[in-house]
Amino acid sequence: MFGGIFLGLFILNDYSLFSTLDATLSLFISLLSEAWILKTLGFAILVGSVMELLQKSGSIDGFVTFMSQQTSLVKSGRSALLLSYIIGIVIFIESSITSLIAGAVGRPLCDKYKVAHAKLAFVCDSTSAPISSLIILNGWGALLLGLISTQIDLGVIKGSSIDILLNAVVYNFYAMSALVVTFVTIWFDIKIGAMKSATLPLTKTKMITDVDANPFYMLLPIVVMILFVFVFLYLTGDGNILKGSGSSSIFFTMLVTLFFMFLLYVPTKKMKTKTYAWAAFKGAKKLFPIAMILLFAFAIGEVTTELKTGQYLASLATQNLNIYLLAALIFLLSSVISFSTGTSWGTFSIMVPIAVPLAVSMDADVALAIGAVMSGGVFGDHCSPISDTTIISSLASDCEVIEHVQTQLPYALVSGVIALVLFLIFSIL
Repeated sequence: MFGGIFLGLFILNDYSLFSTLDATLSLFISLLSEAWILKTLGFAILVGSVMELLQKSGSIDGFVTFMSQQTSLVKSGRSALLLSYIIGIVIFIESSITSLIAGAVGRPLCDKYKVAHAKLAFVCDSTSAPISSLIILNGWGALLLGLISTQIDLGVIKGSSIDILLNAVVYNFYAMSALVVTFVTIWFDIKIGAMKSATLPLTKTKMITDVDANPFYMLLPIVVMILFVFVFLYLTGDGNILKGSGSSSIFFTMLVTLFFMFLLYVPTKKMKTKTYAWAAFKGAKKLFPIAMILLFAFAIGEVTTELKTGQYLASLATQNLNIYLLAALIFLLSSVISFSTGTSWGTFSIMVPIAVPLAVSMDADVALAIGAVMSGGVFGDHCSPISDTTIISSLASDCEVIEHVQTQLPYALVSGVIALVLFLIFSIL
């Protein structure tokens, strides 16, 4: 990743080595000066603290014992993955939190039933961004509403931004196909490509009988996490959840969760204060390298933006374009940009101002064009090794990032092909 950053800056600085070195230093200083980036990095590190505390307190063992011995909800690897899938569907407010919670709940159960962490990471990743882009009562919807409203203000299109967005969501074919493919994969235990040889958990499958089978020591912190995401979105949005800051919300939510876990574990003698502090520090230390990967991902995204990669690709793709291929081409182009930059939101910001006027000039369906941008942005982000959701899904599932990308890619491509065919069909209808 650093090589890509350096090469991009080398080009931007007219192949001057000294200017590139200076630009590299300035880039990282500027990134670390951005409050939202620092909060996102802090979130990634604090995730490690939460996961380690859940482990050291015995809460995970208690949850596994309760789910596998005292209820009939989870009795196999398939039901363990289905539980994470359902959580990924239900928690749609923020993709990072969705991945984190689905991974936290599913990982101990997958360990018990010898399900590869890569498959759990696939489930977490394949529900987080897709569901967040379909149920738009979140930051995703706010961003898209803003981009559409800008096109209305410029006179490019007419109508209500919310109506246009709701019509576009119907054409978010990749998100829909990804959710269906993921469910089918879980139910029929379909293994294709690298998933066939995915690394299995090292822990031995055994019945745990010497722990307190109380699921609430694990579930209560997760409930607090979900609740306070909404609270902080409301507060940072001055009463409007859609306008709340995602980075601030997830960061402050993790701080509140850690404080709640202290009050939950120490007074009840699940942990001593010293053990709590040491576990929190150890967990943060474990995920510090993940935070650095995120930082490099942000940096390479900045470089590709400065290189105007998206605009260049769009200018090439729109020459001699057939109206029946418009939606499919927008989908493919958005996918390439999102994969290259690792951000679906950045792709939306680049492609909506390009796709909407293009659709209007060709008298094509504007909602279909926006739906293609949404689908392509999620598809490329889903496949990208530098995407924050890819990285967070990996860390939540305790899976190597590269293994997660390699094992997930075949399934994502299947969903992508389905979406591409649907865009071609609906362009003709």
